[in-house]
Amino acid sequence: MGKRRKGWFKRLLKRMFLLIVLVLACSAVLHATYFRHQRDKVEPYGQLVPVFDGTMHLTSMGQGEQVVVLLPGMGVALPSADFGPLMRELGKKYTAVCVEYFGVGFSSQSQRARTSANYVEEIRTALKQAGYTAPYVLAAHSISSLYSEYYASVYPDEVKAIVSLDGTSSDYYEKTPGFVAALLPIAKLQQNLGVTDVLGPLVTNRKEVLALGYTEKEIDDMLLFSGFSINDTLLEQIAQGTEFVAQTKALAYPPQVPYFKVISRQTYETPIKQLPMTPQEYQMQHLKRIGPQAEYEVLEGTHFIYQTNSERIARIVDEVLKK
Repeated sequence: MGKRRKGWFKRLLKRMFLLIVLVLACSAVLHATYFRHQRDKVEPYGQLVPVFDGTMHLTSMGQGEQVVVLLPGMGVALPSADFGPLMRELGKKYTAVCVEYFGVGFSSQSQRARTSANYVEEIRTALKQAGYTAPYVLAAHSISSLYSEYYASVYPDEVKAIVSLDGTSSDYYEKTPGFVAALLPIAKLQQNLGVTDVLGPLVTNRKEVLALGYTEKEIDDMLLFSGFSINDTLLEQIAQGTEFVAQTKALAYPPQVPYFKVISRQTYETPIKQLPMTPQEYQMQHLKRIGPQAEYEVLEGTHFIYQTNSERIARIVDEVLKK
């Protein structure tokens, strides 16, 4: 009886393994054919402009005199759709422009090194090529907060103000462990298997996302692009993440450029094991580095704070510009 049970169990495991292999093979084929075809059919929301060795995508809403530049966080697959509700809110008074970096959204990849200096030059060049004139208000999410600080430090006359959207601190630096870069290609393998293509629509609550102000098209496009977000340019950005901190920290922030940091409640109150300090200390040290002109506000929400607080963020831009 014991041998029969063991034999039955082994046969069950073998069948389960074969089923998993079959499902992954099917999803990989769908990823390379159907989902890729669907993604390639999506037209750019705005304009593609030549920048150094590639093309970058910029989209805008509104006709206001002041240009507010939205800069995306790391790994956001389609920023031009992800920033949709916030752009519509800002577009009521300003010209809201979303810049998609190399390797992101509709933009091409690039062979240029991923450094804060290069990101700034790419942002500046893309905006000029698209016909926008400085000074800009930089509304930067997550890692882009570092690029915006670098931008202001090098070209203070081109930055009217910075509104950081749960931005990475430019004060705390710790080198990324070497093994992290070695593990990153695994993400590309997972992508090629089509896991995100299949699971994305299943775990997305469309009703909740629509309630945040997104359109059906934006949701569909974000789901499509999320299955193709991993590429060599993005992987290098991830690998160099902490070096952006060091590069930005080496420059003094200009005292004449206003700085307002929007912090999510989740970020402000959730301890991180890798940090030798409380999350509140992490934020306060960052603001101290910026200088006495730095202001902040904690808003309810997750790290993607702009998705649930577009109206308040638009009012913050108003307040910063009035000051």
